[in-house]
Amino acid sequence: MSAQGNAQRAAANRRRYEELRAAGQELKQLPAPTAMDGAPITKDAIVQTEQVPPGWHATVRLSRGEALRICDDLGRSSASLLAWRNEDPCERINCADTVKVQWSAALSKGRMILSDMGRVLLSMIEDTSGAHDLLVGGSTADSTLKAYGEVTRNTQANFISAAAKIGLGVRDIPPCVTFFAPVTTDATGRFVWHGERKRACDFVDLRAEMNLIVAVSNCAHPLDPARPAATTPITLIRHRLPPPAADDVCRTASPEALRAYAFTDQLFA
Repeated sequence: MSAQGNAQRAAANRRRYEELRAAGQELKQLPAPTAMDGAPITKDAIVQTEQVPPGWHATVRLSRGEALRICDDLGRSSASLLAWRNEDPCERINCADTVKVQWSAALSKGRMILSDMGRVLLSMIEDTSGAHDLLVGGSTADSTLKAYGEVTRNTQANFISAAAKIGLGVRDIPPCVTFFAPVTTDATGRFVWHGERKRACDFVDLRAEMNLIVAVSNCAHPLDPARPAATTPITLIRHRLPPPAADDVCRTASPEALRAYAFTDQLFA
């Protein structure tokens, strides 16, 4: 193809990209954040409750249709999360596709978290915070050494331990999502931490759209300047839910969401 032909093809691809981006950003209006007292869980719906101390992690198995509430008890923790499909752990969380398909790195109520096979792992059905991180990732031995002058408990080590317990290895650990991690970028593209957005008792409710193994690490986020000494417990509550309604806000947010949920439902048809 000639240089002129290549340029025309590139221009056509660029126009198509812009059209798709514009369509993808015409989202149904996302709901407002959940009020602190806006989503009580009845006692008979609770399957399991666990408090995760600072620096430690927990593994939870969720059945399709159940939900996991993660609560930042004192407003000083961040909860990093990985998820694998229970029946086939080769399918796992994919933060890059979660951003790409929704044309946004801002997770909040009404969003979905995708797998590397284009299906939906988790739906964000409740969220009091709206301050979560899909881009930076969890702490490592190197990041804690650089920040604190010593290697402390860290998310990478916790995920290696969690994966080993279910027969997986280092290569099975993809980038994670971290809740209660108020990270944005400034005008130069540098990540900025907004500690003032953290509140005690902030929580998210994540509905499992397939049977899942979920690992949650309670370690200092790499950008949080107040850690690790100030980290406090998080609480995990596995609970039952009624089936999603036809107008479920996550399932109807966009054409991309409709396709991803339909693709996921085929597994259970």
